[in-house]
Amino acid sequence: MSERRRLAIALAVAVLAATPLRSIAAGVWLEELTSVELRTLIDEGTTTVLVPIGGTEQNGAHLTLGKHNVRVRVLAARIAEQLGHTVVAPVIAYVPEGNIDPPSQHMRYAGTISVPVAAFEAVIEGTARSLHRHGFRHVVLLGDHGGYQSSLQRVADKLNRAWGGSSAVVALTEYYAAAQAFDARLAAQGYTPQEIGRHAGLADTSLAWAVDESLVRPQRLQAVEGVSGDPRRASAALGRDGIEHIVAASVAAIRARTAGPAGKQN
Repeated sequence: MSERRRLAIALAVAVLAATPLRSIAAGVWLEELTSVELRTLIDEGTTTVLVPIGGTEQNGAHLTLGKHNVRVRVLAARIAEQLGHTVVAPVIAYVPEGNIDPPSQHMRYAGTISVPVAAFEAVIEGTARSLHRHGFRHVVLLGDHGGYQSSLQRVADKLNRAWGGSSAVVALTEYYAAAQAFDARLAAQGYTPQEIGRHAGLADTSLAWAVDESLVRPQRLQAVEGVSGDPRRASAALGRDGIEHIVAASVAAIRARTAGPAGKQN
């Protein structure tokens, strides 16, 4: 082993030894904590949990199948960090994407995974019930996909009626609305509705690119079957404004919807 390598290892060990174990383990990701660590965080006031919901679907030739899953995970972490006293549950990646046989909607393209609406709502409800049982006062559902927004609201309404509160479960429609508002921001810059699109077009691709460049295949940016819009002028720089708006709008909405007599803000 070279002297430089030996010194590098020694430095890394020294830094690790000087870092408190709690700060190494602690963070916003629920699945990266131990049960005891999470119990401690809840007891100390971390009583809001975000449930990021994505989807596994085709996005043309230039965007990966897991676009929604990666995007909602990154944005949920950003939102949690700004809120404070908040953790993020594992991403729910299996969602309704159309009929399987005969295939419809995104199921007509390879790689899409679809589950029945009833099964999806049962998973969301079970997740919320589990987290509420452990002491989270506010379970916030972040849906990155438009197709199941009504399902999230149905589950939230059902559980809030059962628990006698109005903000125990929040279907954060403001999160998805902020993503849709990015279309208007692009239009104000001169981009056309035909470019902006509704799925894997300019807007969708730019938001994904700003989150994680590995989601995009730049050499394949084109308007093809399965794409609504034209992604050829998409860029990470274009998407950053939209990302910042989604995070800011979500943080403000969560604070507003979890404050009040039934649930003072954490």
